[in-house]
Amino acid sequence: MFVHTTKVRVRYGETDQMGYMYYGNYAGFFEVGRVEMLRSLGLTYKWMEETGIMMPVLEMKCRYLKPALYDEEISIKVTMEKMPGVKIHFKYELYNEKQELIHIGETLLAFINMKTSRPSLPPQEFLDLVKPFFA
Repeated sequence: MFVHTTKVRVRYGETDQMGYMYYGNYAGFFEVGRVEMLRSLGLTYKWMEETGIMMPVLEMKCRYLKPALYDEEISIKVTMEKMPGVKIHFKYELYNEKQELIHIGETLLAFINMKTSRPSLPPQEFLDLVKPFFA
């Protein structure tokens, strides 16, 4: 299992009139968490695309427990429980500054060969970097 946490502050433009983060912006926080998780391994989405692989989202689930508030620093905990294959599954837990769990979510992404637009295994370098977390 691979777990990574990063922090993001809720900006004014991401909130509604009540000062709550707009529900659609949680997907953006999920993406920040995923990108930073990969970056912690020394990988980037840019690198993945340069190797000819893109990673579109196939599914997203969300459960809103408490609101994320304007100017609050949110901790985004991202977990990969299974070794990726053609698909990669991420779980998310968002915590407010009081360390209260405020949101849970999941995304399922696919590795797609950009030349053929067909499902593909991820690059071997990626697999080599994540494999130790699942041994």
